Amino acid sequence: MESIDWSLINWSRGQFALTAIYHWLFVPLTLGITFIIAIMETIYVKTQDSKWKEITRFWMTLFAINFVIGAATGIIMEFEFGTNWSNYSWFVGDIFGAPLAIEGIMAFFMESTFIVIMIFGWNKVNQKFHLLSTWLVAIGSNLSALWILVANGWMQNPAGMKFNPETMRNEMISFWEVLFNPVAVNKFIHTIMSSYIVAAVFVAGISAWYLLKNRDIIMAKRSIIVASIFGLAASFATILTGDESARAVAKYQPMKLAAMEGLYQGSQNAPLVAIGLFGKPDPEFLNKEEFAMKIEIPNALSYLAFLNPNAFVPGVADLVHGNEKHNIPSYQERIDKGKISIDALAAFKKAKKEGNEAEVQKQLKLFEDNFEHFGYGYYFGKDPHMLVPNVKLSFYSFHIMVILGGFFILLFSLLVYFMYKNKLPKMKWLLWTAVWTIPLAWLASEAGWLVAEVGRQPWVIQDLMPNLAAVSRLDASVVQTTFFLFMAIFTVLLIAEIRIMLSKIKEGSQH
Repeated sequence: MESIDWSLINWSRGQFALTAIYHWLFVPLTLGITFIIAIMETIYVKTQDSKWKEITRFWMTLFAINFVIGAATGIIMEFEFGTNWSNYSWFVGDIFGAPLAIEGIMAFFMESTFIVIMIFGWNKVNQKFHLLSTWLVAIGSNLSALWILVANGWMQNPAGMKFNPETMRNEMISFWEVLFNPVAVNKFIHTIMSSYIVAAVFVAGISAWYLLKNRDIIMAKRSIIVASIFGLAASFATILTGDESARAVAKYQPMKLAAMEGLYQGSQNAPLVAIGLFGKPDPEFLNKEEFAMKIEIPNALSYLAFLNPNAFVPGVADLVHGNEKHNIPSYQERIDKGKISIDALAAFKKAKKEGNEAEVQKQLKLFEDNFEHFGYGYYFGKDPHMLVPNVKLSFYSFHIMVILGGFFILLFSLLVYFMYKNKLPKMKWLLWTAVWTIPLAWLASEAGWLVAEVGRQPWVIQDLMPNLAAVSRLDASVVQTTFFLFMAIFTVLLIAEIRIMLSKIKEGSQH
């Protein structure tokens, strides 16, 4: 096997992570605020209260700013699949491309067509058609997310496909298995619901600022009540979908679950670490750190993962070294079988070229019998601990996300309660809390993606393709140069968005 350029792999991973993190600063607001705007416009059409029209148009302007600037990062990210990850792009064949093509043809065009009417169609089309356009923009933006998350879900749990050894590509055999992949379904619902929380916090926080400044009072009060109820509903939906996601992770990505909980030695009646701080690293085990402090909920992890408080939850050590009692093969066993599959594929190609049909069938069977371990074969001769993700980053990201999720429920509940009691304008501490919660919403959202992506490393496609096999054969200096170029461009775009939005917010809804 050829030598591995770890610098190229790390810079390629870093560049894609940079693009994804910046892109996700814009996406959740788009996904959620479109529905908040649609709800507000629906109220306007039903009541014919011109104040609701003014409120709708104000939030629509902020949405438009975010949409325009955010589109650039998404386009660059899709190009990176071809430039930095060309081996991956070939390996996935039509499976990964199909959802992205549908996203572009159906969802994006639907969204971009009606967004023109939504933004510029006031007083040019009738109210009901304008309202329909607003709803279609909201639905279109979420359909875009659906197809992208279906593609991502397939990477986390490849389903509905068969590898063709002659073309060296995975080919789709069931579109519906890809679409209704349990990982993809849970990921889509959980991701969009968490995005609704981001948008709700954004609207409520800015509205709270207006109340603190004693400006646009009617708009602020109405916006807070809509956003808080919307955010509260989304928060409970996020909890339910997060619960389902945890079981999917336990079934299809047990190492990710172990990393999320900092679980090294598996156990029955496994407790859930509610809060924990790591201590010093263990030099005898890669990425292992003992907890210096932790608060546990007895049996909760077993129940969360398998709906059984007595269930066995494997830890990092069980997955790396194996556990015969629970029929868990070691990573070394999987590496050996993966190497057999890789070698059989090469022998198959050679026999096919030579016209040796008996050898073709023999090697094909050997390849298929070991294909589920295929990706592990790339680590033949390497330390199996290299297949362990960054446990500390996965653990902290997961717990930050969960803790902030609980905080958002409390915030929305208090906002709704004090609005109902007509006391909110006097609750200065709560209003300032809402304002300063805005960046925390993005922190929670980004933390969720860190859990999803860091927790599955080193896999680009779970168990089938690690990042060292997916990367393009480039000079690392090229990727390094574009990394800093993209960083500069994205930072300028982000600063521009923030400045334009702050300017619009300072103007208020009267302008």
